Amino acid sequence: MGLAPELYRALAEEGFSEPTPIQQKAIPLVLEGRDLMAAAQTGTGKTAAFGYPILHMLKGGRSAGPRALVLVPTRELAMQVEGAIRTYSRYLRFRTAVIYGGVGIFEQIDRLRRGVDLIVATPGRLLDHVQRRTVNLSGIEKLVLDEADRMLDMGFIPDIRRIVPLLSIKRQTLLFSATLNSGIRDLARGLLQNPAVVEIAPENITVEQISQRVHPVDRIRKTELITHLVKAGDWKQVLVFTSTKHGAERLAEQLSRDGLNSTAIHGDRSQAARSRALADFKMGRVRLLVATDVASRGLDIKQLPYVVNHELPSVPEDYVHRIGRTGRAGRLGEAISLVSEGEYMRLKDIQRLLRQDIPSVPVAGFEPTYRPADGRPTGRGRSFGPSQRGWSSRGTARSRAF
Repeated sequence: MGLAPELYRALAEEGFSEPTPIQQKAIPLVLEGRDLMAAAQTGTGKTAAFGYPILHMLKGGRSAGPRALVLVPTRELAMQVEGAIRTYSRYLRFRTAVIYGGVGIFEQIDRLRRGVDLIVATPGRLLDHVQRRTVNLSGIEKLVLDEADRMLDMGFIPDIRRIVPLLSIKRQTLLFSATLNSGIRDLARGLLQNPAVVEIAPENITVEQISQRVHPVDRIRKTELITHLVKAGDWKQVLVFTSTKHGAERLAEQLSRDGLNSTAIHGDRSQAARSRALADFKMGRVRLLVATDVASRGLDIKQLPYVVNHELPSVPEDYVHRIGRTGRAGRLGEAISLVSEGEYMRLKDIQRLLRQDIPSVPVAGFEPTYRPADGRPTGRGRSFGPSQRGWSSRGTARSRAF
């Protein structure tokens, strides 16, 4: 694709030989210098889609200040993106810095003073540095807005509008989002000049690389079912999503009492505690990582085999981001959702977004006391068996949608 030999060397060492669809479409456009508005789900390789061409275009140059800026919504994503770009540029003389809140600012100030070529930052902490005059953004030639839809949802757009006027007028701007809805298009109109548009359908990630299934189960037996699945399948590394911070802590404690070494990661934990929990999980010291949606984007765990939804998210797009933690970079993964009575409207919304039915498979001994086909109770102690409406003789869902 016309990249520098040093970048191909780094690619080869990471085991990649073929570009993903987003990389194949986006890299040539970025190399042309075009502004870009791209829709791609998490896990499709979009960091490389902007990272490699930016490195190619900036290699060898030096300036008094940073030349590229990547804005991201969360601390986890900032660390992931900066780490990836450091890996891509290992054979180039290229300096990076990661800037985010929740940690001391003085180490970041020292890093900036020593000189950097590219900054990955969350908007709020970057503005702190601007106000302290510890960073000069006037030389920024390349601006990336990564996961712009999440930044819109989290209220970062006013901060972004304060940052943009500080950058070079001649900059190239790249916007990546899971969806190109009206809010994102309104944002793009004010920031991008005649952008190229690339859209990668969600099915490319959710269908082809990830095996999905639903296990209908009563709410009070969900934790017990997770323990059963992990022990019966001898699962070594499992990311479990919950809806609340308190629920994440409580679930991790219960799973640990069940003999499964577990920890939790959520917004109330300090950055140091979150980083330590993630490191323990990656190194295999912790078997299960229980997370809220703060971790559904920005966690890059190589070869993660299993994602479990303890509860379905209320926003269908968050389901895609959650399960996108597995099945990354062409690898296979499994996504299991435990669905109880009252969650079937959420399941319908998710299936509508995916434009597919997710197979529903009851687990022997954990059959629910309600009918998954319509959510009606069957009576206490009465299992929903193969002979009842909505299920085949093998205990799997018929092709009908919920």
